[in-house]
Amino acid sequence: MSGRLKDKPHIYKRIIITCVVILCVILAALLFFHQNPADDQGTATLKKGSGIALIAVAGTLFCVFFDQLKTLPLELFQSRSLIWKLAKNDFKKRYAGSYLGAVWAMAQPVVTVLMYWIVFDKVFNTRSQMIASGVEVPYVLFLTAGLVPWFFFQEGVNHGMMAMIEYNYLVKKVVFNISILPIIKVIGAMFTHLFFTGILIVVSSCYGYFPTIYTIQIIYYELCLFLLVLAISYITCAIVVFFRDLQQIVAIILQIGMWATPILWDIHMVPDQLKPLFKLNPMVYIVNGFRMSMYGDEWFWEHFYSSAYFWILLLLLFTIGSMLFKKLKVHFADVL
Repeated sequence: MSGRLKDKPHIYKRIIITCVVILCVILAALLFFHQNPADDQGTATLKKGSGIALIAVAGTLFCVFFDQLKTLPLELFQSRSLIWKLAKNDFKKRYAGSYLGAVWAMAQPVVTVLMYWIVFDKVFNTRSQMIASGVEVPYVLFLTAGLVPWFFFQEGVNHGMMAMIEYNYLVKKVVFNISILPIIKVIGAMFTHLFFTGILIVVSSCYGYFPTIYTIQIIYYELCLFLLVLAISYITCAIVVFFRDLQQIVAIILQIGMWATPILWDIHMVPDQLKPLFKLNPMVYIVNGFRMSMYGDEWFWEHFYSSAYFWILLLLLFTIGSMLFKKLKVHFADVL
């Protein structure tokens, strides 16, 4: 009987790895046989080749490092009640001592949206350029749908990266599971983001774009955004403990990233030969997804290449983050 119990984890491991291999083969086959009439032969071949290579790399990494990768998700699941409690406390603590409290979390993004709207729509008349590129929705709605996910991405990455340094007193405790600290910071940032998602739906309705069946997929894009921020946070929070300059580097990357992401402008303004380069940025997929959810009439699975690329990239980032965090966390207390 004891032998059977010992074999159970190995059996589960074989089953999971077999399922992943089968899934990778199915995805590679779908990618190979998928046809997009809008693509020329060269572009289609490049997309298929790159996609299949990414699937192969992601699947191989998952199978080889399965034991290391399963540790982090299990730790987070087992500590889910503690994570939720600490995330709420983190959000409250952030604005403790101020008279207006969490109102300040809402004020800055609202002012930013208004500033960009006045400058780009009223002063530079970006609206006419948007119409020329095929975007006919009000610019303030187009802008808000792009800024709402970006604000969370920016805040979540910044706070998640500094989780170990901010909670250094917990890192030094032997009995505390420090693996939950980055997700606490990301969930704390999520509270404000969900409020602004509600504001986005209200703004959309005010301009006549009421919620439709396509609005449901906002849940899917929220999940994509949350997991992307979480994966990046586990990578950066492990490195910044030993290399504090990373904080400044990430700030510069985020500043450049905002202009490299189609938030203030539309992706269709970019020449066709440069579009694949811009779409390597995973936030392009999420920003466009938020806009499709608000005023579009397309489902996320209709963008097969983009969806496949995003999830493969996300798996790679989580693989790197999990392994890096597990390897370095034993040294955190010594450095901090």
